[in-house]
Amino acid sequence: MLTLKTKMPFYPILSGLQLPSEEIRGEILFVLYKLSLCQSAYKDIDGADSLLAFCPKLLHLSLEALVKTQDDTVRLNCVAFLTILAQKGYFENAYANDIRSMSSDEADNFMQTTERGVDDPPLNLLFAEAIKGPLLSSDRQIQVSTLDLIFHYLSREGAPGKQIQLLVEENIVDYVFEILRLSEGKDPVVNSCILVLDLLSIAEKGFTERLLVGFPILIPILRFVSEVPFHRVQIQTMKLIWNGISDFPGIISTSHIDELVHVLARMLKRHTDGEMGMSSDTFVMVCSIFVALLRSPSFCRTLDLITSVEEAISHAILTSLNISKKDPNQLLYSLYLLKEAYRHGHEEMSTNNSSITGLLNCIVDICTSHILPWFVMAIDEVDEEIILGILETFHFILLQDSDIQAIKFANRLVKSSWFSLAFGYLGAFATEKMKLRVYMMLSSIVDVLLGNDTGEPIRDAAPNLPTDPIDLLFLLGQKSSQNPSLSTCQSAVLLILHASSLYDDRLADEKSILASLEQYILVNSNDATNTVTMMQLVNLYGLYRSVTKMNYRIPYSPEAERILFHLVTENEWDLPSSRIHFVSLKWLFQQEKLCYTLSYQILKFCRSNGSNGTQIVVHGESGHIINMEVIAELATSEDNYAARLLVCLLMQLAEEENQEGDFVSIVNLLATIISISPAASDQLCLNGIGNAIRNIYYNPNHFSSPETFMATSLLVFNVLHSVPAKALSDDEAWLAVTMKLMDYVIYTKAAKSWSTESLRLIAIFSLILHQSTSKVLLGAAKAIIFNASLASVINNVIHEACSKGPALFDCNEGTCIAETLIFVLLLNFFSLRCLHVVLDGAVDWQNLLDLSNGMQPLSMVSIYCHDLCRLLHFGSPPVKLVASYCLLEFIKRLSEQRNRKKEELKCSMGYLMSMVTILEGLIFYSDIRVSINCSQCLSMILGWEKLDMKETIVTADNTWCRLIVEEMAMSLAVPCLPSKSFTNYHKPAVHAAVALLKLQKSPQWMSTVFDDPCISGIIKNLMASNISTEMVLLFQQLVSSEFLKADQIASLNRVLQECRKHIYTEDAQNDRTDDQIEMRVTVTDDLGKFVHVSFI
Repeated sequence: MLTLKTKMPFYPILSGLQLPSEEIRGEILFVLYKLSLCQSAYKDIDGADSLLAFCPKLLHLSLEALVKTQDDTVRLNCVAFLTILAQKGYFENAYANDIRSMSSDEADNFMQTTERGVDDPPLNLLFAEAIKGPLLSSDRQIQVSTLDLIFHYLSREGAPGKQIQLLVEENIVDYVFEILRLSEGKDPVVNSCILVLDLLSIAEKGFTERLLVGFPILIPILRFVSEVPFHRVQIQTMKLIWNGISDFPGIISTSHIDELVHVLARMLKRHTDGEMGMSSDTFVMVCSIFVALLRSPSFCRTLDLITSVEEAISHAILTSLNISKKDPNQLLYSLYLLKEAYRHGHEEMSTNNSSITGLLNCIVDICTSHILPWFVMAIDEVDEEIILGILETFHFILLQDSDIQAIKFANRLVKSSWFSLAFGYLGAFATEKMKLRVYMMLSSIVDVLLGNDTGEPIRDAAPNLPTDPIDLLFLLGQKSSQNPSLSTCQSAVLLILHASSLYDDRLADEKSILASLEQYILVNSNDATNTVTMMQLVNLYGLYRSVTKMNYRIPYSPEAERILFHLVTENEWDLPSSRIHFVSLKWLFQQEKLCYTLSYQILKFCRSNGSNGTQIVVHGESGHIINMEVIAELATSEDNYAARLLVCLLMQLAEEENQEGDFVSIVNLLATIISISPAASDQLCLNGIGNAIRNIYYNPNHFSSPETFMATSLLVFNVLHSVPAKALSDDEAWLAVTMKLMDYVIYTKAAKSWSTESLRLIAIFSLILHQSTSKVLLGAAKAIIFNASLASVINNVIHEACSKGPALFDCNEGTCIAETLIFVLLLNFFSLRCLHVVLDGAVDWQNLLDLSNGMQPLSMVSIYCHDLCRLLHFGSPPVKLVASYCLLEFIKRLSEQRNRKKEELKCSMGYLMSMVTILEGLIFYSDIRVSINCSQCLSMILGWEKLDMKETIVTADNTWCRLIVEEMAMSLAVPCLPSKSFTNYHKPAVHAAVALLKLQKSPQWMSTVFDDPCISGIIKNLMASNISTEMVLLFQQLVSSEFLKADQIASLNRVLQECRKHIYTEDAQNDRTDDQIEMRVTVTDDLGKFVHVSFI
């Protein structure tokens, strides 16, 4: 091995670097490279590095050789040698020492013999020039080695910034970007390029401009390094991208943004899922790039891109929340990203882009679903910086108070007891910065929830407010007449307590709050005349005063209550525009002393609701904004005076003149209340609304006013439709109302017209008859039934309809004739029911059959049987439906009468056969309700033969009945053969079959139809889930008729046992039986609600 104990042999080697031979220079540089590796052997006796003495000239000669050579071998050896020198700091020493100052005589002599003159280029410039050739080499190893040389050259401590600046000015950045572009994602090249670019990026000038050109090259590189956990140059690549986007927001194209977003979002997802680790610096840089992208003017708001941003934010937040204790910085940057995304979405809301709305909703959901629950639980585990960061983020969202998302977010916060939570953090971190942040955020919550600038008192008083809620209550109890600052603080305290109370958030115990409120009322009553302050006091005092009713151990001040009542009754205030807790409002309506002023407030509500749609705003689940629902709830309850107030106000307005607008408003309010809460009609009737309605109708001014009459009629209908029979005690009042309404109907019909109001009154008469079946309103019911004029009107309608014959079918529910006919039929139906209850046994139902001496005019409200059959045969579907119920009701009553009196029918056989024919034809009707009604009528008529055998001719050799029974049996035994519709509608046919089986002499073909295979097939198809009441009736009659064998009976018993178990275990929802069918008939305009009647 060559030693340097004698340095003279080393000089020829160095001199050889100046020879023109490429081969010699290559060999010399290889020797120098090997010598440099053996540094430990090349020491002087005193330990000095021998090469150090030749460092300046050695570097110059090596760099000059590198500049001149075109040989890749020479380049490789030279770069390798220079890299070793750079690692040992020789370049740094060369810059620090003067080239002519050598430490040895030998060096001086050598310098004298080899000196080229004072025009030698500076070392740093020579270095920049020397590395260009190797960087342009086609040899990948040379390029990588040169990049490593640059890296070590720049990364040594003490490398002056001017060296980096010089390399940038010499376009080295462009060389590196070109190598990176051609790297094909090869790891060594990518690593070396990115590391060099990272060092060059600190240049003060020139780099950003060159980064602008090479920026697109970095995008695929990031995609490559992002797939490798903890890649060596991952963070440096992101830093370069972030610098480019931050310095030049317009640098990036839409396609590059799309690619970056998806790459970064995937990184966060994999990190959250545990597939890939990520350093804290990388996480921070990912968030920073996302923010820069959102600020770029090229950011395209496509659905796919916004979805990726949403996912990225979600993953970032979830990850940072899980490690918030170890690395709070990640959470702060996640919040930074979330806030910037929300800012971007808010600014773009004007574009009406649905994806932007989705982004805002997503951010709010992240805050409420992830950050807020964590925030609630982490009060003892995080530091102040994190708390302030979350508060700042939440506050930023709330400041966008025009956003629907801000309102949604504010509601979610207060429902999570935000007021208590905020004061909890304020107690944990009682710094001035935290106090201001908490109070400012509370003011913004109040602004969003209660209206713009309503939180201003809190903002004005924030610097002077204490951090403890107990101290807030103490301030409230002080006299403030001579202290404006204290008065401002008290306004803020009242507002905080008021807002928190609306959401059931208690800042202190009820006893302390009530005591402070009472003290404030006692010492500051003169300052409480302000409308806003008074309403806050009313809400708070009513809320906490109601607590004393439930807990008698909490004392209260009667004097404070008296003063508050005086303020409420003597000062102007506005309940319709105020925010008030329902418990507080209910307490107000429980105070008899406030009835007069509350009546006035209700009237104000009616006026405002009728004019501009304002509503009383009451605490509730749906944003505590409820219009009339709260009044309906109050009127329904028995523990307050709301119903009484409403009725008294109605009576008062009915007696006053020139108050038609107010009167109509209160009538409409009452009608709406009953529509919202039908149970409210109970309390209204108990408080005398019947008498009030009578007074209205007998007031000429109201009765003659079309608007008033229409509104009152609607109220009457709603009351009678909703009220339970036990609450209808004012029979005389309702009788008077009925007489007045009948006069109106008869008068309008005399004018040859059926108006909407007339039909509405017919519906009211129907409801009166319906209520009379519960033994109430009997006088009114009799007045309706036995009114000859009304009966004549009804007869005329029926006669006109029947005279149309087949043309009646074309009169659908949209026509005037059909609507009138439907209402008349409804009246007839309830009349039949009423007669059965009110005059049981006193009515001869056979009078409605065809009499031998011709049809006689009816003296009561009723319809002849044959007219009902005509309507049933020729009528439109709605007419058929109501007529079928009427005919069924009549046949029931007639059957009961014949069974009771054992009398013969007074109609001809042809009359009876015509009825049977019509009923048989409707067994297969598409409306199951009509077909069931007709089958039941037919069953009862078939049963009449038991009283008179000559009537058996009705069913003898009846092929239509046989067809009905055969088709039913086939559908039940072999479900796959008949049509699907008939299979679903077998119930009407079962009634006919049961009636035939019950005959004293059942048709012989019944045994042929229900033979053994048929019965066995039906039983086989029966299951616990599909057996019906009709099927039970059918098999019950088949067993009675001895059609079943022993084994079939055993099989049927097993099915019925399974059915019983099914009902008990599954709590099956059975279909309504025929006596519980709800009939709906639709007609035009607003009359539809009048014919929605339940037939029970």
